[in-house]
Amino acid sequence: MFDKKKTDTAMEVMTFFGKGAQFKGVLTFEGSARIDGEIEGEIITQGTLIVGESGVIKAEITAGTVVVGGRITGNIHASQKIQLLHDSVVTGSLTTHSIIIEDGALLNGICEMQHAKEPAFNPASERESLYGAGSTAPAKTRK
Repeated sequence: MFDKKKTDTAMEVMTFFGKGAQFKGVLTFEGSARIDGEIEGEIITQGTLIVGESGVIKAEITAGTVVVGGRITGNIHASQKIQLLHDSVVTGSLTTHSIIIEDGALLNGICEMQHAKEPAFNPASERESLYGAGSTAPAKTRK
């Protein structure tokens, strides 16, 4: 199902997280990874994340490209592209430059797209626009 023609990217899967495997925490990797198991937490990469048909992810995802064939609950920030395959289910917001949603895919959330000249997601600038320059978190208020 995930051939080079179908996903529109020529990549070699370097990390494989198999069906039945479970992980909770922050997963950081370089290159490409395919997830067929369950992950809860956060996923960070500049490479490509492929979520197989049996993959179930409950996480905040920051990646270069995300190809979804399974289920994701959480926000996806992709600097290049997001592709939702025909049986995928995504619940959360998407931020990217390019998106492909195949017939039969379900997206329960919002999608924000930007021109290629703009960064798709920059956590530092998001904080600055919300809380002021130099801030890393919201200011605490007294009652």
